[in-house]
Amino acid sequence: MIDIFDGFTVNILYDENDKDFVANFVELPLVSAFGSTPDKALQELKMAWEGIKQSHINQGEQVPTSPLKKSYSGQFNVRIDKRLHKALAIEACQAHVSLNALVAQKLANESYSS
Repeated sequence: MIDIFDGFTVNILYDENDKDFVANFVELPLVSAFGSTPDKALQELKMAWEGIKQSHINQGEQVPTSPLKKSYSGQFNVRIDKRLHKALAIEACQAHVSLNALVAQKLANESYSS
């Protein structure tokens, strides 16, 4: 499905009120389609996605890109309170690692524990 939808994650739910299935992109929740079966909802979503891409092209706009298809530099800059900065710098020094290494380790531990 990744190839059909250019890397976007598809979510399919059953709508109790309308008695239909709705398919949408997790990353673009406003892009959705309905069908009487999951397959029909996916077919409708495919047609909607093709129309959206063509519309962007026709208007000279960039087609939305899935986070899976983007490239990342590995740089992540964030401003924090100076007291937290100091505490992290001290912790990094005590652990004999750079501040960047300490923060990267904390972020990785948090993302894998969720």
